[in-house]
Amino acid sequence: MTSQVSSPAEQADGAVVGEQRRAAGTKDVRRLDRVIIRFAGDSGDGMQLTGDRFTSETASFGNDLSTLPNFPAEIRAPAGTLPGVSSFQLHFADHDILTPGDAPNVLVAMNPAALKANIGDLPRGAEIIVNTDEFTKRAMQKVGYDASPLEDGSLDGYQLHPVPLTTLTVEALKEFDLSRKEAERSKNMFALGLLSWMYHRPTEGTEKFLKSKFAKKPDIAAANIAAFRAGWNFGETTEDFAVSYEVAPAAKAFPVGTYRNISGNLALAYGLVAASRQADLPLFLGSYPITPASDILHELSKHKNFGVRTFQAEDEIAGIGAALGAAFGGSLAVTTTSGPGVALKSETIGLAVSLELPLLVVDIQRGGPSTGLPTKTEQADLLQAMYGRNGEAPVPVVAPRTPADCFDAALEAARIALTYRTPVFLLSDGYLANGSEPWRIPELEELPDLTVQFAQGPNHTLADGTEVFWPYKRDARTLARPWAIPGTPGLEHRIGGIEKQDGTGNISYDPANHDFMVRTRQAKVDGIEVPDIEVDDPDQARTLVLGWGSTYGPITAAVRRLRAGGTAIAQAHLRHLNPFPKNLGAVLAHYDKVVVPEMNLGQLATLIRAKYLVDAHSYNQVNGMPFKAEQLATALKETIDG
Repeated sequence: MTSQVSSPAEQADGAVVGEQRRAAGTKDVRRLDRVIIRFAGDSGDGMQLTGDRFTSETASFGNDLSTLPNFPAEIRAPAGTLPGVSSFQLHFADHDILTPGDAPNVLVAMNPAALKANIGDLPRGAEIIVNTDEFTKRAMQKVGYDASPLEDGSLDGYQLHPVPLTTLTVEALKEFDLSRKEAERSKNMFALGLLSWMYHRPTEGTEKFLKSKFAKKPDIAAANIAAFRAGWNFGETTEDFAVSYEVAPAAKAFPVGTYRNISGNLALAYGLVAASRQADLPLFLGSYPITPASDILHELSKHKNFGVRTFQAEDEIAGIGAALGAAFGGSLAVTTTSGPGVALKSETIGLAVSLELPLLVVDIQRGGPSTGLPTKTEQADLLQAMYGRNGEAPVPVVAPRTPADCFDAALEAARIALTYRTPVFLLSDGYLANGSEPWRIPELEELPDLTVQFAQGPNHTLADGTEVFWPYKRDARTLARPWAIPGTPGLEHRIGGIEKQDGTGNISYDPANHDFMVRTRQAKVDGIEVPDIEVDDPDQARTLVLGWGSTYGPITAAVRRLRAGGTAIAQAHLRHLNPFPKNLGAVLAHYDKVVVPEMNLGQLATLIRAKYLVDAHSYNQVNGMPFKAEQLATALKETIDG
């Protein structure tokens, strides 16, 4: 996603520009505190690009924002069909917000399929902008409309704006030497221009973006810019749009700093690069492309100047095998995948547990099982990350809670892996990966020191006084074994998946030694130092809602709604899922009721019940979409009152 940088001063400038526009305009301008817009159309209509550009300009203006891209799994579903609808939802405001919003205030529908697929999410009174050129009899019949919804009264409860987007775009581009089909492709830019006028979004960034994107095709760049400007001018001149809207910058929502709009996968990639620099280690990514994790591979491949090496392997097993080899060689090693790839990598993850080498396993979760829902979100890999290997193979698990938090989660996962010499799971998901929000770029001194000390020489003295290197002699505090770079004189040692003898690392089939090594590896993970969980409980509530991962935004928004209505409720959110924070048991015991919302069938709740003997109440959803705040608020209120 192309991103923009904004500071509080620039946000204030944006507000001044808005006032100037209002003073100069002749139409009514209304100020809103927040807006939710959804762009929807065929998967070939450029809705993701349109949403990205509107988001970038909104970020540069200084609004707080949250996005929800939603696209079909098919590479190219049949045009004009319901399975082929692609959408992009953006929630932006003049205050702190946490979710992409429950229900759009504005729907831009490029065809009948887009209207039918999304109309059920709109509240009465919402604005609908439809491309009337696509509402042909055949196109409407394809999605089950017997009569035109634009004429049969079914949309009377909404503010309908019929706009012949295709015709207007072609007319605006008639001076260009383009075929009609080529000209029609710019209708998304016309729509973007119209919405930019409606909400007083900056335009310079989009025009600069188009010039850069089509630098090798200047005629196409000029055509898209012309369509974008035509959409703006249409909004300014047409009688159908008598009102435009302003949403002021959210200057009070952000601490002072430099901000940019960032997606979860991009933040995660940047976090990995930052971790490698803070550790003073080269970064190696061994990966096989898989939705929705592939963006991390794409991004990291651009950063060779930071010592990043990316290897696109022939399959998932080769990807993690190469990464583990890089860890043995002294790199900060990473492999990225989604749930099906984790299944294939499980044997090598177990090998990393046995070798006790640092390795980051990044799982961008998606709907399952098997191929499942590749482009939809889910949180159903938690138990797989915890237990999805043969034998006793404990692995720490870390989960980010927002797109921007993926940066910090990557640094934390690297800290644990490097400090304790262990593979670490980082569980993001499709909602975080593709969603975006403002991110404050941290100062260098704010980043943790991740430097490691490689083994330099002998570390053990035998009974006869001989000094030797023992690869499994452990640090007393962390139980981590020494990390010896291959080729270092005197540090030769064996590696492999067969059980090692404590200390020497020699192959051992001794039952007592195996019992000791299994318990030691478990004790190492159990002893990882993680921060205590923080509880937000201003009203001494008796009910706690406990979440993990991407449910943070919807849960927090729901909690805010309940408290605004006078309901006392406490909230806590887990970043560390293995090991749990040491104070978690005491926190859970403090409350009469514990509710755990998850996008699975109750995996964290299962772990909580088993470890703490707490009767945790599950609230679950596995429809491929994130929770809605109102839905959660209702469910939580029912639990409190029940």
